[in-house]
Amino acid sequence: MRALKRYDRRGFTLVELMIVVAIIGVLAALAIFGVRRYLASAKTSEAKNSVGAITRGAAAAFERETAASEILGGGVNSGTASHTLCDSAPAVPNGGPPMGVKYQPRAEEGQDFEHGTSTASWKCLRFSMTQPIYYQYHYVRGGRVPGVTQGPDPGATGFEAGAVGNLDADAVNSYFTRGGTVDATTGQLALATQVNIENEYE
Repeated sequence: MRALKRYDRRGFTLVELMIVVAIIGVLAALAIFGVRRYLASAKTSEAKNSVGAITRGAAAAFERETAASEILGGGVNSGTASHTLCDSAPAVPNGGPPMGVKYQPRAEEGQDFEHGTSTASWKCLRFSMTQPIYYQYHYVRGGRVPGVTQGPDPGATGFEAGAVGNLDADAVNSYFTRGGTVDATTGQLALATQVNIENEYE
């Protein structure tokens, strides 16, 4: 009878406690990894969405008919309307991607996304960002975003929109790009099927 009572009051052994601590440690490590991956995915969604918006802006600008302003006399035809891509835009921010921090775009006329005309740069694309950003944004006509090595090359008749980032502030950048090419025969703009990604979580 006394032996049974002693057994009922027995505590956990050291081995049992160590097993519980090990299980908690593994679960905590998995949770930390999952949270980090979730936060990184949330940040990269900014780049994917913005590159898509720049691409749509470039396609919309190409579809708009451009015609020179003319004063016509009687019996004279005007020049024909044309479709053309916006000219290249300067990178925002200038000087490289933010290194693990956010950059607040300037809202003054002629600065950052407020740069350009109806036929060139960000104003032609009708693209702007007013909130702090993790990435450096590019739009290049007739070439590639600097540093990009993968994905389809748009060539001299196309464009490439891109986001360059460095979320962990190391020596490796991440690249998100999407472009399009104007077919010389049909005059139609063909866009890449999806965003090309290099080093997504860098």
